[in-house]
Amino acid sequence: MNYISDILFWISTGLLVPVVVLLILFFLRSLLLLGNFFGQYLQTRKTDKVFREKIMNLTSETLDDFRKSLPENPKSPLLKTLVLLMDSADSRPRRQLLLSDYEVAADKDMALSKTLSKMGPMLGLMGTLIPMGPALVGLSTGDISSMAYNMQVAFATTVVGLFSAAIGFITQQVKQRWYTQDLNRLEFVSEVLDGREPR
Repeated sequence: MNYISDILFWISTGLLVPVVVLLILFFLRSLLLLGNFFGQYLQTRKTDKVFREKIMNLTSETLDDFRKSLPENPKSPLLKTLVLLMDSADSRPRRQLLLSDYEVAADKDMALSKTLSKMGPMLGLMGTLIPMGPALVGLSTGDISSMAYNMQVAFATTVVGLFSAAIGFITQQVKQRWYTQDLNRLEFVSEVLDGREPR
């Protein structure tokens, strides 16, 4: 039984370095995500300010004016899809494909946020539990410095894991709301192009 316990201890101890490396990578990715999220927020706010009212008041009679108001080379994913939708006014299947592609692109954009929010706590917990074994050994042998070091690693990995998860969770929630709103508007425009009342 001691042999099996030693094997498990060696395995868990060997996982500490990969877990710490992954947590550092997650921390760096969360900082990059936060910067990109802020830029996306500014772009979304600007687009919403300019086109929200135009989309809400869109009718079959104002479609031509709305198309002229769209930029030719938009940077916003929403505006790009709107331009493609307006250019595909005579093809409902193509518009459905564009809406599906936008949904896939939105899910892809949220993938990092989902990964951080789910994997951050897992890696943080692993980084907490793995050093606890050596810390308890140090406590039993009176090696206080070893115990203190391992406890420091345990707490640090917990904080980094939770920080990454928090960034991922917050950005995922906000982006999900943005993309849901955008899809509703795109579907509305597609319905107007069909000449029907929106559902």
